[in-house]
Amino acid sequence: MQRMTRWTMVAAGAALTGWLAGCTTAPPKPVAPAPEPAAPVVATPAPVPEAPRVVEPPFSGKVSLASSEREYRRDGAGHLYERYGERVFRGKLPPLLQAVGVMRVTIGPRGEVQHFEWMRAPDHVPHVKAEIERMVLAAAPYPAPQRLGSVVYTDSWLWDRSGRFQLDTLTEGQLDRLPAAAPSPKPAPRQASRTKGRAVAQGAPEPVDAQSAAR
Repeated sequence: MQRMTRWTMVAAGAALTGWLAGCTTAPPKPVAPAPEPAAPVVATPAPVPEAPRVVEPPFSGKVSLASSEREYRRDGAGHLYERYGERVFRGKLPPLLQAVGVMRVTIGPRGEVQHFEWMRAPDHVPHVKAEIERMVLAAAPYPAPQRLGSVVYTDSWLWDRSGRFQLDTLTEGQLDRLPAAAPSPKPAPRQASRTKGRAVAQGAPEPVDAQSAAR
């Protein structure tokens, strides 16, 4: 009886110890510090290749040493005369022209036509207006304005009905009036018939030769 009581007490003590052990809260495990956020990785952009430089060939055309618009105007007019020599009107222009146009042209540093505009357009003859514009553009390159860099100059086109022209800068002038028409030749006077009896009819003595008078 005593032995059973002892075993009972031992078992009860063991059970109590186990119960107490189960009720005891285990100490919290140490929390590891949160890792620091990684620094953002910035991608380095690839270098952009430079565009190849366009090297302009050296200018080999004519050069103008004009230092003013007025001086360059003569160079520009001379260039157009040289370019269209077969279409330049030689001598004085007739008093009545088919068209007169005033154009302003902008010439770049290499003699290129950058811009043109009409100050007085020959709108009444559209084909002449279009022809002048074509000629101005087709004549490029003009003498390069070396001292001016670029230049804006104005000139007048004097257009004859024959399709030939003069520029006001180099004009040879204009006739005051049309040349007078040559007078028509007068008819030749009719010669009177020479008859032997004309002198007798007028009462004049009949001519006598020297041999008849000697008889």
